[in-house]
Amino acid sequence: MTLLRRWLGPAVSVVALAAVVYWMVHQPAPQLPDSAAGFSWLALSLGLSLGALALRGYRWHRVMVLADVDHKRTDALALTAVAYMGNNVLPARGGEVLKIAILGTRSASRKREILGSVVAERLLDAVVLAGMFIVLSFGLADSPTGPGTAALFGAVILAGFAALFVYLRLRRSGRFERFAATIRPVARGLRLFAHPSGLPLVGLSILIWVVEGLNLIVIVQSIGLSLSVLDGVLIIVLASLAAAIPAAPGFAGTYDWAMILGLKTAGITGGAASGILILSRFMYFVPATVVGLIVLVTRYGGLSAARRRLQGERRLPVHG
Repeated sequence: MTLLRRWLGPAVSVVALAAVVYWMVHQPAPQLPDSAAGFSWLALSLGLSLGALALRGYRWHRVMVLADVDHKRTDALALTAVAYMGNNVLPARGGEVLKIAILGTRSASRKREILGSVVAERLLDAVVLAGMFIVLSFGLADSPTGPGTAALFGAVILAGFAALFVYLRLRRSGRFERFAATIRPVARGLRLFAHPSGLPLVGLSILIWVVEGLNLIVIVQSIGLSLSVLDGVLIIVLASLAAAIPAAPGFAGTYDWAMILGLKTAGITGGAASGILILSRFMYFVPATVVGLIVLVTRYGGLSAARRRLQGERRLPVHG
């Protein structure tokens, strides 16, 4: 299993990247911005990328407030950037481990409780992305994967909430006490799925992904093409769901394959699709990586301190 976890992501990325590269070399030269107007659209894209990053930091702050995790709002915002930087350059979503390790040295809460807030945020994103994919797939005539995939996502979500409902009813009757005591520090963050106070976080998550979809529309506009709001959001949702597949750092290959599939369904192919893929790679990943690196160096002790924290987390289980 250790070997599988270590090599599955790189293997998936190699296969997906090979397919993407094979496709790109058989396309015309990528279309890129070549005018002042085009670069102005990219400047707007940069603002949207940083805005979405800030919204994600605020969302993690609200998740930790709901989970009673001791923290400062500034750390939530700063460590969100550090985590995205880490996810883009470290294997196995190492950025999430890094932000748990750093906040664990600055918080009175146990690392299991911090881990619970991270798990809750990731599950929140997964549920919102799946829900948006279902709505947009049935709302658009040309869904990239068809209604069957959307129906499968819907069945998984319903099964998940049904299991949660059954578990909560059994807990109220006194069942699973030992199991509940074991996972309680981690599961505290998951209360947002069973409490009305979690609804604003769902709305905030939807807003984040709408901003990301608008960002793609702006990127497309930078090369003189247009994309509808529904298509832009659906493509980003699809690419983000594909990024959940185990892959090398930066979701290499999986994100790119889904982006090309979505653009093709929206009628953008050839050099235009290649150019948009290159630009989206740059605008979605580079700003967060640069900001995260700057924050890590100036606020949290730099790369050497981060490396020591990661080594410590790998030697020991996450604990209080």
